[in-house]
Order: sequence, then C-alpha cells, then structure tokens
Amino acid sequence: MALHSKRLLLTGADGFTGRYLLPALKEAGWEVFGLIKSTPKSDHDIVADLLDSAALARAIDKVRPDALIHLAAISFVGHSDPLDFYRTNMFGTMNLLSAIKGAGQSLQKIILASSANVYGNPTSVHINEAVCPAPVNHYSMSKLAMEHMVRSHFDGLNVTITRPFNYTGVGQGKNFLVPKIVDHFRRGEKRIELGNQDVARDFLDVRDVAAAYICLLNAEGNSGVVNICSGEPVSLHQIIEMAEGITGQSIEVVVNPAFVRENEIKRLSGDNSRLMEQGWKRTYTFDETLRWMFTED
Repeated sequence: MALHSKRLLLTGADGFTGRYLLPALKEAGWEVFGLIKSTPKSDHDIVADLLDSAALARAIDKVRPDALIHLAAISFVGHSDPLDFYRTNMFGTMNLLSAIKGAGQSLQKIILASSANVYGNPTSVHINEAVCPAPVNHYSMSKLAMEHMVRSHFDGLNVTITRPFNYTGVGQGKNFLVPKIVDHFRRGEKRIELGNQDVARDFLDVRDVAAAYICLLNAEGNSGVVNICSGEPVSLHQIIEMAEGITGQSIEVVVNPAFVRENEIKRLSGDNSRLMEQGWKRTYTFDETLRWMFTED
C-alpha cells in the first residue's frame, strides 16, 4: 500500500546510492528533498551536516517530510579515522531522528541504512535477519551501535532498518573493489594489487538496491530489519575471470599486504526472502552489472 503523502527527505542524496535512488523516487511520484554536505544543485537540496543539530532542525522544519530515507554515512571500511565512523554513523543518525522528534513530526515511514557487515563472520550459508550480529571492524560496529540506539531511544517511530550487502555500479568510487578492477582493465594494466583473494561477496546492482528502497517505502507497516542482497556470492577470482572474459585481456593479481585486513570477513551471502516478500525482484545479474560498468563511464 503506497503512502498517501509524498514529501520525502533523502540524506546522502549526492552519494553513490542516492544518485540512483533520487530519480527512482521522483519517478514513483515523490517530491524529494536531498540532505547533502556539498553545494546545492537544486532548490530541493539542503546543505546540513549530520553533526550539526541546529542545521538538522532547520532542515526538518523546512521540509516537513512525510518519509525519510537515511543513506548518509561513512561507508568505506578502510577509512583512516575510527572515531569518524561513530560520529557520523551513530551520533549523526541520533541527531537526525532527534530533530524529527523535536519538530513534532510523525513520519509515516523511516528507512535507515545499516550494513550486512554487522553479521561479521557467521557460519550460516545464507545469512538471514535472525543471525546474531558479530561485527569485526569499526565500520560495522558503528552501524550496529546505530541500530541499538534507534531501538532503545526511538520506539515511537516507524523505522525499517536495512542491511545492504555489497553492491556496485557505474559511478562508485575506485577505492571499492569492483570499480578498481574495472578501472585497471579499462586502462590496460598488466597487474593489479589486491588484498585477500579467498573472499566471496554477495553483490547487487545499485539499480536493484534503489528498487529495494522503493519497495520498502511502499511496504505496509513496519518491516523491522531487512537484508538487501542477491543471495549469490561472487568470489574475487570469479570477478577477475569475468572481467578477463568481457575484455579479452589477462591480468596478474598480486597480493599487497597493506590491503589485507586483519579481521577480513571471508564470506558474506545473504537471504533476501524478507525483501522479496515485499514484492522486490532482482533485475540485473552480476555479469550484466559488470558489463554495464565496462561500457559506461
């Protein structure tokens, strides 16, 4: 059942995911206001830092949103300052929700992006939402802390927490694995330095992720915690082989110890049953996503 009102605040609207979700929301009939940190590009962009409570209060008062999708976060696991994860991912989220409650807003739907990294290194073949979280790095710990904070302090809000697994697509930063590999092949490099080669990740196309948020936004009631994933892990070796097949090139993979994380999560593969119950279906295979990344800048 679609929500009857259509004003939505999207944090991280100028980020990788936001650049795909924003037009999808508009196509679905939403009037979208983007909360961003950089220079506004339209009348619907609002500049505010998640750590600036006063700026967030002004933003909520200006938009008076009916729904919120909160994507803004520090998401690169290799980020240099561990404290930044907690400042932005946990306290920034708390500031945002406090601004909503302080404005007396009763939102119909709030969707907060957590991460599948909160599961750590579980033994389950396919990880569902009932698996006990066991984070192994500051990024995932900050996301789990955010989840607990939301549950303990904001019981009156209708909140859905998403746990996206890995996803990729055109426009993702080259400090992420798949764009880095694509970039090396496109430049004709003969070798590439990577970290652990025995890892496998559950990958989705960013366009499928945007579609998942639309489904959850229209879902009736409070969906609780929901995985966003394909259910099909892809190993680093497979990605290299697929890239070689697409380009007709070969590349030497060299393990750089600096890229090997001490607490590397070896395998992440999700169970997307709960998401599919909301009407979501995957559109793009990983091969199609990879080919898209090779053909578009």
